[in-house]
Amino acid sequence: MPRAILTVAGLLLASPALAGTLEVQQVTEHSYALVGPMGQRSPENLGNNATFGVIVTPAGVVLVDAGGSWQGAADIDATIDSITDQPVVVVINSGGQDHRWLGNGYWKAQGARLIASAAAIEDQKARVDEQMFLLERFLGDALAGTAPVYAEETFADQMTLSLGGMEMQIIHPGPAHTPGDSFVWLPGERVAFAGDIVFNERILGVQPHSDVRNWIASFEAMAALGPEWVVPGHGHAGPLARAMRDTHDYLVNLRQQIGALIENGGDIYASTAIDQSAFAYLGNFKVWAGKNAQQTYEQMEWE
Repeated sequence: MPRAILTVAGLLLASPALAGTLEVQQVTEHSYALVGPMGQRSPENLGNNATFGVIVTPAGVVLVDAGGSWQGAADIDATIDSITDQPVVVVINSGGQDHRWLGNGYWKAQGARLIASAAAIEDQKARVDEQMFLLERFLGDALAGTAPVYAEETFADQMTLSLGGMEMQIIHPGPAHTPGDSFVWLPGERVAFAGDIVFNERILGVQPHSDVRNWIASFEAMAALGPEWVVPGHGHAGPLARAMRDTHDYLVNLRQQIGALIENGGDIYASTAIDQSAFAYLGNFKVWAGKNAQQTYEQMEWE
């Protein structure tokens, strides 16, 4: 079993994965992050341009997020084989983005339970045609075998899951990056698997289905539990302070800057000039900073 190695800064170093494009990062004794690339979906990454969570219990593996395609799910399965001989018995979809759930068909064929918030499933159904269309363009033949399969076990706000003597809570605090975003809290190891509520190392994307104000509140609901480690939806796992800096503080600054712009009579065209320079260290900053400002302006204009 891989062992966590701590740097002086207290961040985990990752051990290389033995399969595909995913990097294995051990977080605690039973918790792992499978870290995908930061770039766009592609045939090489099979739609797995995200981070996935793995919880190893004596009764099997709980996987947080299914992968972006059938073949992407198979790649996750092969990567898990480098960690443990235990099979994946539960898959939790943390939200409505394609890489959170479009691998469900693979896992259902393996006999795994599929769990998601009711809001996530509603979002998945609303956007599935768009997601499949775009994945076909990005993945081409690598999309083969992928078909929409929705979780059969759902919950509204919170669900407790016990497996192999380990208890975990699945919490949907409200909309964030997508309307149905949830996080998985592992109290015994003080780890939060945050899905798209948290982006580490790369800038988050505010999209038409995102809710910036409630995203902040959802983050704060997760942070209130006091996790020692946060496995994000994108990027490497790290302490809460990193997630706070890379996600929460960015969102707060975005709303403060846009709020001041609106108060002073500025229009949406001026929004791209707001000061986001404190976050220029984040990956993909130049691609998303202006888009995030405009989308946030649209959300805040009528508040």
